[in-house]
Amino acid sequence: MDKKILVPLDGSELAEVALPYAEELALGLGAGIELFRVVTLPVYSEPIGGVYTVEQEIVAKSVAREYLEKVGSRFKEKGVATRLEVICSTAAEGIIDCAANEEIDLVVLATHGHSGITRWAMGSVAYRVIRSTEKPIMLIRAKGQHPVTPGQGLVKKIVVPLDGSTESEAVIPHVSWLAAGLKAQVILFHALAGGYHNITVKGYEDTIYPEQQIASGKAFAEDYLTSIGKQLKEKGLVPTTEVRVGNAAEKIIDFASEVDADMVAMSTHGRSGVSRWIFGSVAEKVLHEGNKPLLLVRSPGARTQ
Repeated sequence: MDKKILVPLDGSELAEVALPYAEELALGLGAGIELFRVVTLPVYSEPIGGVYTVEQEIVAKSVAREYLEKVGSRFKEKGVATRLEVICSTAAEGIIDCAANEEIDLVVLATHGHSGITRWAMGSVAYRVIRSTEKPIMLIRAKGQHPVTPGQGLVKKIVVPLDGSTESEAVIPHVSWLAAGLKAQVILFHALAGGYHNITVKGYEDTIYPEQQIASGKAFAEDYLTSIGKQLKEKGLVPTTEVRVGNAAEKIIDFASEVDADMVAMSTHGRSGVSRWIFGSVAEKVLHEGNKPLLLVRSPGARTQ
């Protein structure tokens, strides 16, 4: 197989929310699937020796592999090349290592499994994977999600936020790959600041840019998005563009809902200049407060933690 999609599972129905998306991606992109399960065994004190027994590991791995074989049958029936892997490790570290060692091209991960998180990424296995992996990650929000089935066009409209930086454009090759294979519509999006904050003796004060300056900024942003769109047109895609004025994260979230996007795809290191590739960035707020599947692509130079 040329391309490989990693799907980490923990045995829960919530984690399996990622499966229909993975299936649609595999079929549309001609990619193989790697189903991955981490077995975390209890650690005992003496006299057992401070570790789990060999027998415990054998049984746990056998049960986990049986589960993956059952799940994997859905892919094999569709002719998708499928590989199963079970390891003993901690969940996040196991996923990160597998993605790197198996030369995975995309991780498709539900963000609410057995971890029982209340916010769909922060504090979870997904959060730790996001911080540490260099691989693109497609996050499927599982909390409150109704079961979906592949073949329904799960990813037909992709909103791609760009801020004018080369870092933000790191997502473009991945969007091109996905959209071409899935025959998805691409909307290139830019949020233009309508003003700035001042710190005065009275506190924060907002300064609004003059209308002429905003109009000029919008025209420049449209030209920028059009130039990026040419790259996608070379791949047979027909992207559209949209410029809105206001807070970047809020406008991304609102616009994705307004057009009923199936996915938001963005780089995690643009003009924000953050050293940690989510924290403090626009991506963080979209991750926390958005309600759409989210493709995160690490831009060159962003550091893992």
